[in-house]
Amino acid sequence: MTYATVMVSLALDQPNDARLQVAGELAERFEAALVGVAAAKFASPLYFTDGAAAQRLIDQEEASVKRCLADLEAEFRAATRTRGGRAEWRSATDFPARFVLAQARCADIVVSGGESPAFSDAFSLVSPKDLVMQAGRPLLAVPDKVRWLDLRSVLVAWKHTPEARRAVATALPLLRKAKDVAIVEIPEAGDDRPAAMARVSDVAAWLARHGVTATARVPDAAGDETAAVQLERVAGDVGAGLIVAGAYGHSRFRELILGGVTQYLVTQSARCVLLAH
Repeated sequence: MTYATVMVSLALDQPNDARLQVAGELAERFEAALVGVAAAKFASPLYFTDGAAAQRLIDQEEASVKRCLADLEAEFRAATRTRGGRAEWRSATDFPARFVLAQARCADIVVSGGESPAFSDAFSLVSPKDLVMQAGRPLLAVPDKVRWLDLRSVLVAWKHTPEARRAVATALPLLRKAKDVAIVEIPEAGDDRPAAMARVSDVAAWLARHGVTATARVPDAAGDETAAVQLERVAGDVGAGLIVAGAYGHSRFRELILGGVTQYLVTQSARCVLLAH
């Protein structure tokens, strides 16, 4: 398994340097095609005029959206000009989620930015949470402060769920290029620790059969600390530059309301995260 096509989703009014850098590196590592995508749509105001004045406003705003998309294309072209390989640009005046999710059919992996806790505008950007839930492809979320894809140490956040199994399978190309890989299961209250160790050991053995040497570990239960806090501590201990995890092992509603590991992973700003659902 490899990545033959990398797709990077750009956003209006957000920094795109980090995701462009990482997507470009990814394409070079795997000699893959690189596809840049972006979309935006004019959001009509709640209180709207009519007649000729309304049409002028619509024309002006739609022209502004097209200029912004042209600027994003120029940014993509500039970032890929010095890289070898194939680069392609796709954009549309459309809802970003609808357009980007449709284009994901051409890609093996989708690269996007992380997401700030602030409210996101559905007319100008697509949430990484929507991408991972609906794209049918692994998502590599790149925080704005990251400047390269650090594979010296990779942490696989294991959980006994289909999402985690899909995540580690889709991450195989990256895991094969990593220097150190750690498989970690964060125990929950009442968990059987020996059973958890048996699970992560099975994953490490499976990876070994795919040419990836990995260590297995289950930290001691940490009282009232959340799984996200414990995972962050382990990631810091191993110096992880990339975390691989299944997205929304619990219901998405529960994570959005109560918080959870997926919510944390797409908003933290320290390292890249590969997610699959």
